[in-house]
Amino acid sequence: MAQQASLLVIVTEKLLLRQIAKIIDAVGATGYTVTATGGKGSRNVRSSGQPIVGDSFSNIKIEILTPSRDIAVKIADKVAGEFFEDYSGIAYICGAEVLYAHKF
Repeated sequence: MAQQASLLVIVTEKLLLRQIAKIIDAVGATGYTVTATGGKGSRNVRSSGQPIVGDSFSNIKIEILTPSRDIAVKIADKVAGEFFEDYSGIAYICGAEVLYAHKF
């Protein structure tokens, strides 16, 4: 049976990963997924758009599934408050259904 969840997505600079991971853990999320990413935004182009060669991407996308929207909002608020004034980043929340919720 599927379980309703909130998906928080944070796209930001790679150098913030450890600090953001600490926030995610402190708020109580059970895990997250990180992928290298690039693109264009208000702070210019962050990658060439070419396939990943080695460790060339400087942006990451962190996806966090949370059982409630409140947890996702707490994480997003802390990350934005601590980092988004000085570093590029965006956070958004989507509704999700977790299909195999026994591991969620």
